[in-house]
Amino acid sequence: MVFKKILTLCCFKEPKWDNMLDMGVEDTAALTTVYCVEKPTVDIVAIHGLNGHAIKSFTAEKTQNFWLGDSHMLPRDIRSSRIMTFSYPASVADVFGRTSSDTFLQHATTLAHELAADRSKGKEDGARPRSLCYVSTHAMLFFGTPHNGSRRANLASYAQRMVSSLLPSKIVDTDSRLINALKDGSEILQEITDNFQPKMKRFNIFFFWEQVKTDLGAKYDYFVTETSAAPILDDTERAGIRAEHRHMCKFAYRNSPGYPLVAATLIRYSEEAPKAIARRWSEAAEFIKIMRKGEVDDLVL
Repeated sequence: MVFKKILTLCCFKEPKWDNMLDMGVEDTAALTTVYCVEKPTVDIVAIHGLNGHAIKSFTAEKTQNFWLGDSHMLPRDIRSSRIMTFSYPASVADVFGRTSSDTFLQHATTLAHELAADRSKGKEDGARPRSLCYVSTHAMLFFGTPHNGSRRANLASYAQRMVSSLLPSKIVDTDSRLINALKDGSEILQEITDNFQPKMKRFNIFFFWEQVKTDLGAKYDYFVTETSAAPILDDTERAGIRAEHRHMCKFAYRNSPGYPLVAATLIRYSEEAPKAIARRWSEAAEFIKIMRKGEVDDLVL
């Protein structure tokens, strides 16, 4: 999500993700670097969805390819990058566990502070978390994100009620504020969308929608419709990925449906980002200088 823009791996041997696949959110760092060069010029942050996992959500079940970190996948295409995943409590129904009680805003605030802490030794040292993300973010790619809500969220809420009625409350937690916010027609989701749209022109936006229906048992249907996942808005890009919802971000091979397009998009954005972000920080510094001069003038007067 956050972009900035060669050479040798600073990190390690071919990483092994097996030991992280079974780790719970309590044992996983909020920000995990899965690939890094000595002097990265672009940061890519991957954020999983509801009931997701920082590694599993981006790992193909058939080949166990983790396309964000395996050397023959995205690191091969964007060698100058640092790639990270963001882990957060995203369970909406959990037996013998707990669901997330935080709202989307609270998770977003945590992400902003984690990124600011990670960058505290960089040139943006001292920048406030929101300012850091706002100035340094060059592009965003959304994979099946329900901008207008999802009927499947209503289905999930029904499943939550069924589980709650069948199992003792001591061993199951189905009280999730996240799933309630994603219902079709949700006022919370509409408020998020309304607040975000005026800011979208500042970023490069690419929407992806699922092109394969998911087996829901009784029928096949889309988890998130095209109109909700990829709204038609000015100065944004949109395309479908030939996969069902939960496999949209799991590319088994370099030629898997969707991967060539996603990789090409990330390459293009990462090449554009360095100059664009440098210009923004220059403009931000000039703006702060003018504001401080105005404050001094007010004090003198």
